[in-house]
Amino acid sequence: MTGSGITDGAAVAAAAMADRAVEETHTEPRSAGLDPRTKIGIVLVTSVVVMAPGGVEFVPAALILAVALALAERAWPRAAGLLAAATVAASFAYLLPRAVVHPLTGVLGVLAAYLLRLIVIAGVAMYLVRTTTPSEFTAALRAARVPRGITVSGAVMLRFIPTMIAEARAVRDAMRLRGVGMLGNPVRGLEYFTVPLIASSLRASEDLSASALLRGLGSRTRPTCLRPPRFGIADVVVWLFVALLAGGTLLW
Repeated sequence: MTGSGITDGAAVAAAAMADRAVEETHTEPRSAGLDPRTKIGIVLVTSVVVMAPGGVEFVPAALILAVALALAERAWPRAAGLLAAATVAASFAYLLPRAVVHPLTGVLGVLAAYLLRLIVIAGVAMYLVRTTTPSEFTAALRAARVPRGITVSGAVMLRFIPTMIAEARAVRDAMRLRGVGMLGNPVRGLEYFTVPLIASSLRASEDLSASALLRGLGSRTRPTCLRPPRFGIADVVVWLFVALLAGGTLLW
C-alpha cells in the first residue's frame, strides 16, 4: 500500500507539473471563435497546396492568410516576423540569383524558395498551436472520426512542443546567468545547450506520459467533452476567405 500510494502521488504530481508547464507556455489569450477542425483543415490545405508542384503561386495567398490569422489573434510580433522572414527568403530566392549570376547563388535561391514555403506553412500552423488546447484538439479529431493512433500522437505532440520551448528558454536563461554564450565558443555553447535540453526532454516526456495515463488517453472508452466542437459563422467566414484567396490566385 505504501509503495502504491507513493507511485500514485508521484504520478499526480507529474501530471500537475506537466499541465503547469503547458499553461505557462500559452500566455496569449486563446481564440474560441473557430472550430478546431477548421484550424486543422486550414493547416492541411495550406501544406498540400503550397508544397505541391507549382505551389509557389499560392505562397502569397498563404502568407496573407498566415498574417491575417496572426492579426486576428492580436499576435503583432508574429505577424511582423512572418512578413520580415518571408521578405528575406523571397529576396534570396528570386532577387539574389538575378543580381549575382553564380552557381552558389542558384543553390541558395532554391533553398530559400523551399524555406519560403515552410515559413508560410509554419505561420498558419502557429495559429493552430497557439489557440488550441490539447483537449480541444483531441475532441476535434474524435469528432472527425480520426483513428485513435493519430489522435493520441497529435495530442502528445501538441503538449510536447510547448513544453520543449519552455525548457529551451530555461536552458538559455541559465546559460546567460552563467556567462556562457553561443558566439564565443559555438561548439562548447552547443554542448551546454543540447545536453540539458535532452535531459529535460526525457523528464518532460515521463511527466506527459503520467498526465496522459491519468486522463485515460488511449483508452477504449470514448470520453465525453464539456464543450463539444461546433461549426459557426466564423468558420464559414474563414473558409470563404480561403476560397477567395485561392480563386484570386488562380485568376491572377
